[in-house]
Amino acid sequence: MEAQPGFSEERFQAACRELSQPAPAPGGAWQLLVETMGIGIYRLYHEQSGLYEYKIFGGLADCPPELLADVYMDLDYRKQWDQYVKELCEKIYDEKRIIYWEVKYPFPLSNRDYVYIRERRDMEVDGRKIWVMLAKSTSLPQCPEKPGIIRVNSYVQSLVLESDGKTGSKVYMYYFDNPGGMIPSWLINWAAKSGVSAFLKDLQKACFNYCKKT
Repeated sequence: MEAQPGFSEERFQAACRELSQPAPAPGGAWQLLVETMGIGIYRLYHEQSGLYEYKIFGGLADCPPELLADVYMDLDYRKQWDQYVKELCEKIYDEKRIIYWEVKYPFPLSNRDYVYIRERRDMEVDGRKIWVMLAKSTSLPQCPEKPGIIRVNSYVQSLVLESDGKTGSKVYMYYFDNPGGMIPSWLINWAAKSGVSAFLKDLQKACFNYCKKT
């Protein structure tokens, strides 16, 4: 199978370094948005779009990193615990593995969909075991836009995990997407703020239930 244009070694190393960085200092470009569940969510204004990029630093108790990584990567299971999933599946085109994801939006807004690639690596860095998952939007002629659904063409996410030395995980996450359409930027930013913390809560709960499932 030919190598698909995915993520460089440097992207994985850079994500690992972020996990070891202290959270952004007050007064810097990255602003603390909210702290909840031992997680700090920071945002940086994205001039071009009027939206924000997000970084999340913190920990998830009683969720070992390997379990968290397995749950995050399990698309079929996500359809059970993520109420916003309308469709989610992996497809292979020309030996390239891509993911199609349709997200439910509340009426009267149109649903959004994503076509993206992702990759997971379980890494050893200076004697530490670190799980890294990277995702970014891509475009393929075999996945044209659908009528009535708005395609999200700017989507980037990374999730980096390691053990907290107990039964939980130290977590770093980066997130940006531009859902497009005629949604005011303040509404998108509000939804992202509440959505990121809700996603982490749902992911933690999904881990607890995954143990029962398996």
